[in-house]
Amino acid sequence: MTEVLAVGRGNTTRTTAVRSDSATTTQAEAQNGRNSRMRALGALVLYPLLSLAGAVAAWSIVSYLVLSPERRFLLPPPSQVLTKSLLDWKHLSPMLEALAVTAQVALVGFVVAVAVGVGTGVLMSQAKWIERIVYPYAVVLQVIPILAIVPLIGLWFGYGMTARTLVCVLIAAFPIITNTHFGLQSVDRGLHELFTLGRASRWDRLVKLELRAAMPAILTGIRTASGLVVVGAIIGDMFFAKGQPGIGTLLDVYRSRLQSEDLIAAIVIASVFGVLVFSAFGFLSRVLVGKWHTSGRKDFK
Repeated sequence: MTEVLAVGRGNTTRTTAVRSDSATTTQAEAQNGRNSRMRALGALVLYPLLSLAGAVAAWSIVSYLVLSPERRFLLPPPSQVLTKSLLDWKHLSPMLEALAVTAQVALVGFVVAVAVGVGTGVLMSQAKWIERIVYPYAVVLQVIPILAIVPLIGLWFGYGMTARTLVCVLIAAFPIITNTHFGLQSVDRGLHELFTLGRASRWDRLVKLELRAAMPAILTGIRTASGLVVVGAIIGDMFFAKGQPGIGTLLDVYRSRLQSEDLIAAIVIASVFGVLVFSAFGFLSRVLVGKWHTSGRKDFK
């Protein structure tokens, strides 16, 4: 009887020890989770703020210490840009209205670029002769400076919204084409053999295998294009001023009038817009890809 009680107490002790180890492991995992969230918060908020503070400090040093007072109009200090432009509604309102026009052009151009880019990439992957015909022209459009063909675009399509949209498409389509084509050509050969054994049709192979496997590469191209399309919209605003003025039109006007504060403020607004668009598509890419691919996981170290 004594031995039974001793064995029972021994089992109880071991059970208690196991529970204690399990509780310790759970607490450690919870602590690691909190640490990971804190690192993520630091990466998302703290580091950009520190970088911004450093950039503003360098800007102020150049404005006050490097430039003489009579040349300070070349780079007004941040305080003047903030008070005389960004915080003055009379100056800020035209910029926001122009930014809305630029955003509309960028959106239309982006949708067209995605349709053209993905469609062209798919066609190139399905037939070698299409790749040999189309790809050289895609490369030519990429390597020719867009400013060199802007006059030709104006002659052919006028100087309104159509020309602006076309500039966006020409700038943004190439990375989508190349990434789509690369992703479709990089599908694992073993998966292709499985679909061949299952007697899958070309359409089923494309939709159920190739497009899904190529999704990270396609989204990378789309994310790259989302930043380029903003650049294209601003360039289109500068050269095709017919119709409602965009933010690029205001940049050209402020430059000609030497309105340095408004010029820098407009550049800041356009830059923030571009960063937000690029970040939004980066977040969308991680959501769509999920955690099954390395591009969908973001570890903060």
